[in-house]
Amino acid sequence: MGAGVDIRLLGPVEVTGPAGPAELVGVRQRALVALLALNAGSVVARARLIDALWGEDPPRTAVRTLQSHVTRVRQALRTCGSGDVLLAREPGYLLAVGRDRVDALRFEDAVRLARTEPGAAPDRLRAALGLWRAEVGIAGVVDGWAAREVERLTELRVSALEDLWAGELDRGGHATAVDELERLLATWPGRERLVGLHMLALYRCGRVADALERYERLRARLADELGADPGPRLRALHTAILRHDPGLEPAIEPARPVPAAPVPAQLPPPAGHFSGRAAELTGLARATEPVLLIRGTGGAGKTALAVRWAHQARNRFPDGQLFVDLRGHDPDTALTPAAVLTHALRGLGVPGDRVPAEVPDQTALYRTLVHDKRILVVLDNAGTADHVLPLVPTGPGSRLLVTSRRQLAALAVHHAVHAVDLGMLSAPEALDLVGRILGPERVDREAGAAAELADLCDRLPLALRIAAAKLAARPHRPVADLVAELSGPDRLDTLALDGESPGVRAVFASAYQSLSEPAARLLRLLGPHPGTSFTTHLAATLAGVPFGSARRSVDELAAAHLITDKGANRHRFHDLIRLYAAERAHAEEPPDSTAAAQTRLLDWYLAITHAANAILDPARDRVTLESDVDIPFPANRPAALAFLDAEHTNLMAVLHHADDPVAWRMCYLLAGYFESRGHHRDRILAYHHGLAAAIRLGDPATEALMRSGLGIAHFAARSYEQGLEHFGVALTLARVSGDQRGEGHVRSNISATLGRLRRYDEAIEVAEHALAVHTANGHQHGITLVLSNIGCLHARAGRLEPALEHLTRGLSLARKEHDIRLEAGILLNLGEAYRRAGNHDCAMHYLTAALALLRQQGDRCTEASTLSEIGLTHLGAGDPVAARD
Repeated sequence: MGAGVDIRLLGPVEVTGPAGPAELVGVRQRALVALLALNAGSVVARARLIDALWGEDPPRTAVRTLQSHVTRVRQALRTCGSGDVLLAREPGYLLAVGRDRVDALRFEDAVRLARTEPGAAPDRLRAALGLWRAEVGIAGVVDGWAAREVERLTELRVSALEDLWAGELDRGGHATAVDELERLLATWPGRERLVGLHMLALYRCGRVADALERYERLRARLADELGADPGPRLRALHTAILRHDPGLEPAIEPARPVPAAPVPAQLPPPAGHFSGRAAELTGLARATEPVLLIRGTGGAGKTALAVRWAHQARNRFPDGQLFVDLRGHDPDTALTPAAVLTHALRGLGVPGDRVPAEVPDQTALYRTLVHDKRILVVLDNAGTADHVLPLVPTGPGSRLLVTSRRQLAALAVHHAVHAVDLGMLSAPEALDLVGRILGPERVDREAGAAAELADLCDRLPLALRIAAAKLAARPHRPVADLVAELSGPDRLDTLALDGESPGVRAVFASAYQSLSEPAARLLRLLGPHPGTSFTTHLAATLAGVPFGSARRSVDELAAAHLITDKGANRHRFHDLIRLYAAERAHAEEPPDSTAAAQTRLLDWYLAITHAANAILDPARDRVTLESDVDIPFPANRPAALAFLDAEHTNLMAVLHHADDPVAWRMCYLLAGYFESRGHHRDRILAYHHGLAAAIRLGDPATEALMRSGLGIAHFAARSYEQGLEHFGVALTLARVSGDQRGEGHVRSNISATLGRLRRYDEAIEVAEHALAVHTANGHQHGITLVLSNIGCLHARAGRLEPALEHLTRGLSLARKEHDIRLEAGILLNLGEAYRRAGNHDCAMHYLTAALALLRQQGDRCTEASTLSEIGLTHLGAGDPVAARD
């Protein structure tokens, strides 16, 4: 019944048919399917369904509403290709599907079968528990008998978990059981059997005190909540642990019959030094999927991790362990599926002359041999899913463990896969690995140099092993000496061992050579990019190709683990791979191609900063640009700020790398970003680049802009005297070049700086001069800024009336110009003026209005100032609690 339909209740309720998933709308439709599926093949009365869906007080229209739900569910099931499986049968409805089509019923049957076969129980239970994706999807939705069904299933799940770990303890798996039982107890802390299993596992691991402490925690809990003691079995276990009863040791398994052929034990020895990867090892140990996949870039330690876990888990696979290096990173030397299957069959004891010639026959024989066994198959360096698919074991007790430099996404189409994406080691793990090879004393003696060594190796395990091996071969060589060598131009040459295992460059080369030409070219063009990340939009610009073509190449690079996906069309290189990509660009790209790509890169960054400036600070219009670049963010402040936040590190690197015309323009266009986000140190550094570029260009007007910008950067960082020095030079340059608008802005900035130094009268005099310059020049934005500045200075000098006069005029002009940022700044100044005059209600009115605008604009710097001013206002009003908040 119901062939081709699958109903999943152990998690969100889902129905999938030959045509895809059924669209079930609303919780009651999903609950209805679940209730009928739990009774698959049997009629469920309408009264019971109404009781389950609406409880003791159903609506008067419950019967009609139920019929409506049935009609919609029936249509959804037909649409997904399951046919007419929801039938009306008095006194209710029937879901005509077999028990094998409902995961909850399969789970029940599997648990029941496992309890009849104690020897195989843990493996069968593990497979059965793998059907659970989350709590039952209708938990908390249904009532009455249905709620009791959910409770029954949940209880069966917990008892199956208890049976599973009891079986693992019988096998001697106490080391693995300790952590898993701890996790289960976090969810079900009051389960006495779980506590007992955890105590036994801890005891067998030699952690007697921890076992006794676990008992005390439960005893205290039961006493507090129920006024009771643990049950007799747990008390007896507690006593046995106190006595170190020999009966607590694991029973010795009975001797297994001698197999007809030797049990395969093909695992290579584990890596001599291994560090980190604790989370990955735990994830592999807990995984219930038949296929385990470890993927990552070359040199990340995939094989070392796979072999280490395989040795840790070998007791779970008493029928043997097979290991095959598929050599899939090189298509020319990769094993064919036939060769892989032949190797596996011979490892399972099939004589060479009995191995079938054709792949389908080989696959059938392989599956027959491993079906009822508990065997581990490790396939190293898989290149494609075709390498792997024929060797997926069919029995519940076996696992296939695969390593690959590629994603192998096609595997998940056919089988449940537990994937581990292996990145670089953390800084402590990298140092630990170096210390294991060199000895911790040597690392501790040069801790700073060792940390720098780990960073220069990009915390890539292969690179770390090579560097540490070089140092180990020369015990008296300082670590700092190798650090200096790695800091030079030949880092990849240094990370190789003469005539021995392949170096880092060779590992990257094998991945590079398997790329399509568009992807390889994109890698080369991205190599010289000075930043740490890039977007697909930039990739398209560098390669001079449409976005869709660039995305395909980027996806290919990501699938080969040559770049790392950071989400939102953003990716990054690891440092060593970027060095390799730059090498390939130098060796393979014509010089004019590389130069053109670099020009496109600078043009792209100039275009995006220009587009962002037009959104963030449209009055800053001294740089104009015409460009056909496709801007990668919507034309609104939050999107522009978020994009520049993501590009922040890149922008600083590009500024350092840019030619002079691009460098000073980017500095100018980034001012609005810095105003909103701060980054005072980077802002000063950026304007030093811009100023150096302007001086080299020999343009006084441009130098005046950069001097003024550098002065503002120092002002924002509260380096007021340094700011005044740069403003003084800028003022002279602006006057020499006849830039009246620039002169007005510089005078306004000088005035603001003098005000911060509390030289108010001098500051107001300079500001009045600036106002005269802007008025003569008709520069409305400048006039508004100066009015705000003068008003703020009067307020701080204790003169409320002229402060309000200038600020009110400025506010009117800002609103007329629709300049929200400037309006918010003037509202802040008005709030400060009223606060200083002791009018806290008026102050709070203007400050809260300013805060709302600033949050709308994403201007964090001025938002912080406004919050501080609000705090001072609360303090002045006698509310220190609100002020502190």
